[in-house]
Amino acid sequence: MKLLVVDDSLIMRRAILKYLEDYNFNVVGTATNGHSALELFAEHKPDIVTLDLTMPGLNGLTVLEQMLEIYKHSKIIIITALKDKMTGLEALQLGARGYVTKPFNEEKLKETFKVIIEELMQERSV
Repeated sequence: MKLLVVDDSLIMRRAILKYLEDYNFNVVGTATNGHSALELFAEHKPDIVTLDLTMPGLNGLTVLEQMLEIYKHSKIIIITALKDKMTGLEALQLGARGYVTKPFNEEKLKETFKVIIEELMQERSV
């Protein structure tokens, strides 16, 4: 499965990749802003994306919408420091498949990914 990690923090990108090593994802790229995220997304059409909401340039919700317009089959997981429940609800209504708040622990992230991977496997078996 192809994975794209989008976060303006190098520490956060590294942590996400470290926590997900066991899944043996094909990491198609990492991005630090919305514009480069959209370029990588359009090029690779990843199965799963982790997306921060607050980055330089484009707003994360705008990036989410544009990603799903490009390739609606990607599963996008929001990973953000924003604890505003309305923002989380809006992201889910726009099509995000998960919402994890920072700081997060490895178990929470893996639990979210387990659900997403199962969803992808079910879709592929149909």
